Amino acid sequence: MKVLLISTNTLTTPYPVYPLGLDHVADALRADHDVRIADINALGDDNLLVPIIDSFAPDVVGMSLRNIDNTDQRDQKSFVAGYQRIAHSVRNHTEATLVLGGSGFTLFPREMMEVLGADYGIVGEGERLADLLKAMAEKTPVAGIPGVVTRKGSQEIPPPLAGPFGRKHLMNSPHLPYYLEHGGMLNLQTKRGCPFNCIYCTYPHIEGKKLRLIEPEAAAQDALQLQAAGAEYFYITDSVFNSHTAHSMAVAEAFIEAGVKIPWGAFFAPVAPPEGYFELMARAGLTHAEFGTESLCDAVLKRYSKPFCATDVFKAHKAALESGLHVSHFLLLGGPGENENSIEETLTGLDGLPRCVFFFFTALRIYPHTDLYDMAVTEGQISASTSLLEPRFYTSREISQDGILARLEKHAEGRLNWVVGAGGESMARIVARLYERGHTGPLWEHLIR
Repeated sequence: MKVLLISTNTLTTPYPVYPLGLDHVADALRADHDVRIADINALGDDNLLVPIIDSFAPDVVGMSLRNIDNTDQRDQKSFVAGYQRIAHSVRNHTEATLVLGGSGFTLFPREMMEVLGADYGIVGEGERLADLLKAMAEKTPVAGIPGVVTRKGSQEIPPPLAGPFGRKHLMNSPHLPYYLEHGGMLNLQTKRGCPFNCIYCTYPHIEGKKLRLIEPEAAAQDALQLQAAGAEYFYITDSVFNSHTAHSMAVAEAFIEAGVKIPWGAFFAPVAPPEGYFELMARAGLTHAEFGTESLCDAVLKRYSKPFCATDVFKAHKAALESGLHVSHFLLLGGPGENENSIEETLTGLDGLPRCVFFFFTALRIYPHTDLYDMAVTEGQISASTSLLEPRFYTSREISQDGILARLEKHAEGRLNWVVGAGGESMARIVARLYERGHTGPLWEHLIR
C-alpha cells in the first residue's frame, strides 16, 4: 500500500521539534509498504499537502496528533481546529483510509475520532499501524487488533511493545533540512515508559509504566546517524532520562565509546545523583540539563507524588553546575496543596539555585487517565462529563491564580532568567532571529544569570 504519514504539529515554541515518532512508524512499515512523510512545519502551510496527496495518491493517510494544546494557561493555544482543517483537506482530495495516532490522540481517542471523522485510530505506540494495514490488505476483521480504534470499538491501551524500535532512513527524510536550518536540533530516544507516579503526567498512560530500555550501543548509533545527517545538537526525548540511572550512564558511556561529538540535552528528575554522574554526562556531550523541579516545598512535592524532595533539587543542581552544564528548572505552581506559604517557600528558595533559568507554569493542565483528573472531579473543578479537549486547569483552593501571579511577578521583576510559561510569541520571535543568525540548540542558556 501507499501510506502518507502527516506530522500535524505546528508548535515551534520554544523550538521546532523533529517528528521522531513518525520515523519509527515509517520504519515499521517500509518492508511492506511505500511510505512517505509530510511535515506541516517543514511545508510551512497545510495547503501544500494537496499537491503531495494528488501526486502520491495514497491508499492510507495517517495523521499524527502530537499536542492538543500548548498547556500554557496564560497563553492558550488549541490545535484542534488546525487538525480539522487538515482532515477536511485529506477527505476532499483522496478516498484514502484516514487513520489517527500520536500522543494527543491516545489521550482523547473517542473525541478526536468524532471531531476529525477518521476511519481508524492507533492508541499507544504508532508501530501498531502495521497490524492494521496487514488486516486491511488481507481483508480480515480489524476488531480485536491491539491498539486499533474504531468509532464504536474499544479504546483500551494495549500492552507496550517490547521493541526493538527501528530508525534507519533519517537521511532520506524530506523534512530534515527544515530542522537543520531552524536550530540544527534533532532527537532520539533511549527508553520508553515512565515508572514514576506524578499526579498530572500522561506518560505512563501513553507509553506504559514499565521501562523498555534501548540498548546503549543502539542509542549511540542513532546519535551518530543524527551527527552524520548534519545535526549540531540533539535532544533525548525520554520522559525522564535518569529514570533508570544505570542505563542513562551506560548510554553516556556508549556515546563516548562511539565517538559522538555533537552536544545534547535531556530532561532529568532532580534526584540526588550518584558521585560523578553529571561529570560523566558532560564528558559524553551533555550541555543542557532540564530539571522537572515543580516546587521547592516538600509538602507540595509530596502531593504531586514526586520521587524527590527539595534537598535533592539543590544537590542535583550543584552537581550539574560543577560539571559545567547549562541548567534550567521547570516549576508548576498552583497545584494540590499549594498555598501562600508554599508559594513563598518555593520562590524564595529559588535564590539558592544560582546560574540557571526558571520556567514557570501557574496552573496544571488536567488530562484524563491521571490522578489529577480524579482529584479535579472529586473536588468539583470538573465533572466526569467535562470534555477536556478544551483545556481545563487545576487551581488550588487555598490560593488564587491572581495571588500566585502577584507573588511570582514580584520575585521575577528585573530577572531575565525567570520566564513565565514558554515565553509566548515574543520569545518565539527572539528564538527565530537567533536561529537565522546561525545559533543552534535550545538557546535558553543565553538567559542564564
